[in-house]
Amino acid sequence: MVIREQMEMREHKILSPYASFSDCSRGREMPEEQCDIRPLFQRDRDRILHSRAFRRLKNKTQVFLTPKGDHYRTRMSHTLEVSQNARTIAKALRLNEDLVEAIALGHDLGHAPFGHAGEYVLNRLCEGGFRHNEQSVRIVEKLEKHGLGLNLTWEVRDGILNHQMSKTPSTLEGKIVRLSDKIAYISHDVDDAIRAGILCEKDIPAKFTDILGTSVRMRLNTLIHNIVTNSMDKDDILMSKEAAEAMKGLRQYMFDHLYHNPVAKGEENKAKELLERLYAYYMKNPDKMPRQFTDMIAAGEKKDRAVCDYIAGMTDQYAIAKFSEYFVPVQWQR
Repeated sequence: MVIREQMEMREHKILSPYASFSDCSRGREMPEEQCDIRPLFQRDRDRILHSRAFRRLKNKTQVFLTPKGDHYRTRMSHTLEVSQNARTIAKALRLNEDLVEAIALGHDLGHAPFGHAGEYVLNRLCEGGFRHNEQSVRIVEKLEKHGLGLNLTWEVRDGILNHQMSKTPSTLEGKIVRLSDKIAYISHDVDDAIRAGILCEKDIPAKFTDILGTSVRMRLNTLIHNIVTNSMDKDDILMSKEAAEAMKGLRQYMFDHLYHNPVAKGEENKAKELLERLYAYYMKNPDKMPRQFTDMIAAGEKKDRAVCDYIAGMTDQYAIAKFSEYFVPVQWQR
């Protein structure tokens, strides 16, 4: 018996009956020979971790555009915090940690440069719109590995697509990631806002802190424990009504005082203008994009979608560099 089969048998002995079992996966779109060591979901996790799109997350905005400090979150550090929260919950509930981690590591691959400002621009410009969850799936299905995709399992792709609160993942593991995403960004965005002097802990309304706690650590601890306690031995991932309402209220508070704060978001108009100019430039000069994207157009992909794919994959710094290359005069030298 190969090691992978031993691990699959171990899942059936250890995990909850409500877990997603690796040997019961709905599989991949393109059948392929299985690894002799790693079960399907662990293999998916590894593919995402080694992808180029994942590496680019380290230079993509979370909240603060191209921050100067070393300790502000990026899209990658956010992703890792989501993964850790989700694994903690999954382990306590005896659900599939490999599936949870694969979904968590892949859920934000499709974010554009400059965070939600970039998403707003591309959604407005591109026919058919742009939503980062759908782009994340597009990356793993069509764009990674020079157009071959990662050929991930159905369960991982479903969790990535449905990680927003308006969606409903098909697995409990996907539901864990959906909540862990919100827990992570509410917690660490408050931490970053305090570091930046935008917020003070004492400014957060007591109706939220009385329930969730008065520090990042306390809020993480409260929310994770609440999910575990309310979901134990159930075929669902749940929170108490009180905690869910407090988290929703704190999230709205963050929108009002941070995400729409003119100090924190003061550079967003510049970022939007930059991406609009790049989009128009590549629509007029598609040959300036890498060959992968010109080949997509030649194969029948709409030009605006290929341009959107290219720009969405850029890091903040790369987008700025391309803008400078095309639109900022270079000092003449002999």
